[in-house]
Amino acid sequence: MTEKQDKVTVQIKYRELEETFSATIEETWLMLSKFFNQFLPSFEVANRLWLSVDMRQLAKDCEGLIAFSKEGSSLLVSKSKMTDNETLLMWLLASYLGHELGLLETDALSKEELQAKLGKSGKITSTRLGELAKNDLIAKTTDDKFRVTTFGVAQMQKEVLPRIKAKASV
Repeated sequence: MTEKQDKVTVQIKYRELEETFSATIEETWLMLSKFFNQFLPSFEVANRLWLSVDMRQLAKDCEGLIAFSKEGSSLLVSKSKMTDNETLLMWLLASYLGHELGLLETDALSKEELQAKLGKSGKITSTRLGELAKNDLIAKTTDDKFRVTTFGVAQMQKEVLPRIKAKASV
């Protein structure tokens, strides 16, 4: 006569990862142990490597540089204190931040809009946009507009914004 063992069902959800185990108590315990020992450490490492934007910190970093009103976004730093690339990045960052905060409808700007904001010829604007795209700081959208990339936002927070703040305070 064999004894019927009770089964245990355990469901684990950790962020996007979800696992369900249904087995005897001993087997379930082993599967749970395997899950925690094998899967979670690799997800924790991947999470630390994942590039993401802290919107609260970004907004704080942009104080005094970018402002929003009912008319849209504005740069509070004169173009004369920034390079062409910095100016383009700042306008795209303003669009990104405004969109993420729900203040603007889109995070992308057309070449013509950027050209008008830069105040330079179409050729110079195209050249600068090409340089920024080549360095993965911006990307062209499917509707031929430009937006700052997550990498671009990270680089701006790390290098560009501090440099602009230093130039603006001089």
